[in-house]
Amino acid sequence: MAPWRRLFRRGIGGVGTAHRESRNQPEWKVTTRSSVKFGDTVIDYEIRRSPRRKKTVQISVDGGGVRVASPVATSDAELQAIVRKRAPWILSHSSDAMLEAVPKQFVSGETLPYLGRNVMIIVKPADVLRPVIRFDHWRFRLDVPNDLSDDDRIEALRKAVVAWYRERASERLQGVVKRWWSQLGQGEISQVLIRDQRQRWGSCSSDGTLRFNWRAMMLKPALIEYVVVHELAHLTHQNHAQEFWNLLSSVMPDAQQRRRDLREAGRLLPL
Repeated sequence: MAPWRRLFRRGIGGVGTAHRESRNQPEWKVTTRSSVKFGDTVIDYEIRRSPRRKKTVQISVDGGGVRVASPVATSDAELQAIVRKRAPWILSHSSDAMLEAVPKQFVSGETLPYLGRNVMIIVKPADVLRPVIRFDHWRFRLDVPNDLSDDDRIEALRKAVVAWYRERASERLQGVVKRWWSQLGQGEISQVLIRDQRQRWGSCSSDGTLRFNWRAMMLKPALIEYVVVHELAHLTHQNHAQEFWNLLSSVMPDAQQRRRDLREAGRLLPL
């Protein structure tokens, strides 16, 4: 699989973009998403419109995806034309960005992030039909069937590890939603689903269903909390207008710093 295809399948940027503002300007930019087709390639990108940016359009690429910083007055059609024109540059830099997140081989001594800490993997061949994962004293102990080839072992362990993260995500994220529901919830508590979302940490649908990326379990607890609170705020404001950011800041005063930290953390996720 070409590196850019892996980027657009795996890049995570939905909640985690960051920016710098002066003290006299609004703290938040209005963000939307769009895409353009270049040959057989679809390039997804995030648009960040800021009143501080007057003329120029800036495109940046990292492990979190493609971001377009734009003046407020620049139309979506104009931005699509700019992104399409810069597509060769974007794709070449997307390949470089993916080198930051090195795929795991699932061998003893490697680490996996869990709750913001790097946890060592200990792999042991065993008489088992499928991989068995135990989390013991901040170690991942992985029992793997004896007769697997290297490629099959990596794939089997990856699937098992993802399933383990998904189970923990379901437990923890539902708990965080419940803790914040009295401040941000509306009516009956929302359904919480765990998904393999390619370009975002979470989403809130029009019916109030909350969907979260299982990779959130790799983050520090404070960033997990930010992801949940961000989506709960969408129950009141469905877009990223200023009212949304005002609400988010009112319940989480350090939300802007957490947002910056989330963007940085998302660049290096290994799975």
